[in-house]
Amino acid sequence: MIQTFDIQIPIEQEAELGNLIELAATELNLKSERIYSCKLVKRSIDARKKEIKVNLRFQVFIDEQEEIESPAFELQDVSKSPEVHLIGSGPAGLFAALELIQLGLKPILFERGKDVKARRRDLAKINKEHIVNPESNYCFGEGGAGTYSDGKLYTRSKKRGDVDRILKGLVQFGAVDAIRIEAHPHIGTNKLPQIIIAIREAIIASGGEVHFNSKLTDLTYKDGKIETICINDKQTIPVSQLILATGHSARDVFELLYKRKIEIQAKPFALGVRVEHPQTLIDKIQYHRADRGELLPPASYKLVKQVDDKGVYSFCMCPGGIIAPCATDKGEIVTNGWSPSKRNNPYANSGIVVPVEENDWLAFKKYGPLAALRFQQDIEQKAYQAVNKGQNESQYAPAQRLLDFVNGKESTDLPECSYFPGVIPARLDQLLPGFIAKRLQKAFVQFGKTMPGYLSNDALIVGVESRTSSPVSIPRNRETLQHSELSNFYPCGEGAGYAGGIVSAAIDGVKVANAIKEKLAN
Repeated sequence: MIQTFDIQIPIEQEAELGNLIELAATELNLKSERIYSCKLVKRSIDARKKEIKVNLRFQVFIDEQEEIESPAFELQDVSKSPEVHLIGSGPAGLFAALELIQLGLKPILFERGKDVKARRRDLAKINKEHIVNPESNYCFGEGGAGTYSDGKLYTRSKKRGDVDRILKGLVQFGAVDAIRIEAHPHIGTNKLPQIIIAIREAIIASGGEVHFNSKLTDLTYKDGKIETICINDKQTIPVSQLILATGHSARDVFELLYKRKIEIQAKPFALGVRVEHPQTLIDKIQYHRADRGELLPPASYKLVKQVDDKGVYSFCMCPGGIIAPCATDKGEIVTNGWSPSKRNNPYANSGIVVPVEENDWLAFKKYGPLAALRFQQDIEQKAYQAVNKGQNESQYAPAQRLLDFVNGKESTDLPECSYFPGVIPARLDQLLPGFIAKRLQKAFVQFGKTMPGYLSNDALIVGVESRTSSPVSIPRNRETLQHSELSNFYPCGEGAGYAGGIVSAAIDGVKVANAIKEKLAN
């Protein structure tokens, strides 16, 4: 028999719990001899009051031993099995490949970018030399956008699939067990690449294929089926089943589908700025104490307010983090945030964004289903122009002190910032579309009331935070997950509009793999 029990204790007492068997016996009113094992399965911190407590959930095995868990993904030799082609090696593509192997199918995966180690050199060039490689950057390359932009694993997508199986899979390939326990699990940009490498090696060892520097440049279809894909304008490959998992920034893929008259749709997304505070300030606000001490992690926050009938909310909050340059082409500025596993940098940053809906991109209506994409692109280019002004191309980002932004004032100087390429004073309140800037200004005032001290001129906003999700969706059948018009084409993950982060994208990859297996079995 398996039972669970919960306790809440001051965080200072967590290290003094002692013998868990005795604790379980006391909590469940049992004799300790009946208990074979007791293990922690969930942990969260409650910092809402001055006395900070920790919530702990334990799983107890009574009158039976704990069974050894099987791996999340049982791998086998699929070298001679039916082939499934995949475009994109982000979490959707990689976990689809793992699931295909478990189901007895051979994944052949094409990634436009480089492997994780080679990617590092291109990221260094963005940060130090301001050179953007459009095929290898923070968004494109092995592991997808999440690999070098944090590895946050929290998701609200529990109804979409088995979240714990995805976390268990990450542990299978090298992540720490704590990600299955913590309420807001996080791997860290410094550790995630090794996990991605382990997944790739497992795919290849099972007979699958992974091809880097291999960009989808064309495709053909006939009688409602994809017939061929073209890689790098050179290699034409017949396909039986095709998974498209290219992420939210693959604009050329959306343009290719539009050009080939494959149905896509403009999709609402969100856009705004990245705000950065000293981490010590956020700690003080959230923990109600001057020094968080050694027991507490760097504090995070989650904010949402209704402003003029639209939500304004925090997105991808990074305690102890760094603001990163995430442009995927020349002539644009894009920001995002990430944290190392220890979250030990001196700054806290978060996207603060406003929804962008159909009425907001009417000026770009002539672009049809690419209208939201063009709206997004236009603002990124304006951010670039605001700091370059005809000079040498750079990845300097426009920035403004937070209070100056709220009050519509120019910042004559700027505080220190984690954004490595550097920031230049600019009027983000004027650069952003009016409906976004005004809502952000009002929301920051409200945030300051919710978190006294948050609205500070020691805080900095950096623009623009524009890649929150895909501005395009690729419609598919709700039951079969096939494209609405092509029976062997499976749009998948964030880029298709069916996920919003590492875990939900991985879940969608698993679902699509199972849909293909079910189709082939019938």
